[in-house]
Amino acid sequence: MKTYSQKTADVQRDWHLVDVKGEILGRVATEIAQKLIGKHKPTYTPHIESGDYVVVINAAEVALTRNKADKKVYARHSGFPGGFKEIPFKKMLAEHPEKVIQLAVVNMLPKNRLRQVRMNRLKIYAGENHQHQAQIDHKNNSDKK
Repeated sequence: MKTYSQKTADVQRDWHLVDVKGEILGRVATEIAQKLIGKHKPTYTPHIESGDYVVVINAAEVALTRNKADKKVYARHSGFPGGFKEIPFKKMLAEHPEKVIQLAVVNMLPKNRLRQVRMNRLKIYAGENHQHQAQIDHKNNSDKK
């Protein structure tokens, strides 16, 4: 028996629509990360970029468990004195709901050269409206044939 190794030319990319309304942030982020990496496919090969496109809608309505919504803080530092910034989860969700999902997913991807390539295939929208309906419909129509 031989081990299958996928070639770059053999990669088939699908489109997935993920509605995160009322879903737990961490659980949905792991699902999205697996689809971006391509681990849900039987042809997964670690060094080949074989992941799919993921469209996330209703990012403004994602949830956290227990009282984490009150305690969670996003922190960053510019590297300069006094450059430490903290943003509470509720403020980040109100102002930039797409960034909440993006930060959760990017930290679940492997820290390697493929991470940015995978993140480019993630499309996040705060509401229900998105501009990728044609790709998702095409995928659904091709499944029915």
